[in-house]
Amino acid sequence: MPAELITTPPLLEVQNLVVTTTDAEGKVIRLIDDVSFTVGDGEVVGIVGESGSGKSLTVLAVMGLLPYGLKVAQGAIRWRGKDIVGLHEREMKQLRGREMGMIFQDPMTALNPLRRIGAQLAEAIRLHQNVSRSDARTRVRDLLSRVGVKDAATRSRAYPHEWSGGMRQRAVIAMAMANDPALLIADEPTTALDVTVQAQVMRNLEQARAELSSALILITHDLGLAAQNASRMLIMYSGRIVESGATRDIFLSPTHPYTQGLLKSQLTERDERAYAIPGNPPSPRSRPVGCAFAPRCELSRGREICVDERPMLELRVNGSCSACHFADEVGKVTSAEPVGSEK
Repeated sequence: MPAELITTPPLLEVQNLVVTTTDAEGKVIRLIDDVSFTVGDGEVVGIVGESGSGKSLTVLAVMGLLPYGLKVAQGAIRWRGKDIVGLHEREMKQLRGREMGMIFQDPMTALNPLRRIGAQLAEAIRLHQNVSRSDARTRVRDLLSRVGVKDAATRSRAYPHEWSGGMRQRAVIAMAMANDPALLIADEPTTALDVTVQAQVMRNLEQARAELSSALILITHDLGLAAQNASRMLIMYSGRIVESGATRDIFLSPTHPYTQGLLKSQLTERDERAYAIPGNPPSPRSRPVGCAFAPRCELSRGREICVDERPMLELRVNGSCSACHFADEVGKVTSAEPVGSEK
């Protein structure tokens, strides 16, 4: 085969992913419904959406960490071209620790409260590298220093409850970096942290990613946070991707009403009242036949196609992909009233 025809597969490729569970009546419920995306080497991708949109569940499927009762029912998850769905747990543990590192939303659930932080980091290193205890301790001090922990040798002997929330998040970032993974996954890494600490943690995370030349999947409900850190974004709603594209394109010209609603909900210095998208996301048990966002969408009013036919994720003229029957009209509708306003 000619050299110019040989293409390197993306670092991570998720194709037509479906994650299901079964309720007490035996009904199969699609929690993640036909999700596809790729992540290239060194790329930073943001996955954005409201709570319950399927962001975290998608990456837990990638990591092979789905909760009991949930399973990948359809689709492929390829790591460097190899499908890892159904991989033996022993092989997945090697992949998770060595090739992928995950930064969980709540560091207290990721750290063992009964063990010193340094010992937990050292264990993560020695599980995947043939190093002595002494070398592992040196590596721990180096990792903690790189994520902004001062006097790392002393602080590493502390227990998790002796560290603040921001410091514990740094420890979790250091643990994810321990084996120089090709992909870091950060699940709401700044939740429950004050604004100043959020900025520090994100700087630590970006520095870690840059030093390792790793790819990063940033999961967040905050469009502003994604815009500051991601070159490309996936917008999720009700277990599906409804828009994807370059961050700049999505901010300048969104092509899905849900994305537009998220953008309008971002507070600025001149905003007195926050905008909120009317209504609530549907339950996966009762997801509409057509567009899942239709009950909350201004564009769908009086249009039967939105109720009867599910829109597919299609490429638009601006280079983004949108799952909206009327994507060309997004931005032309009048904004809904801010929360608390009188009509």
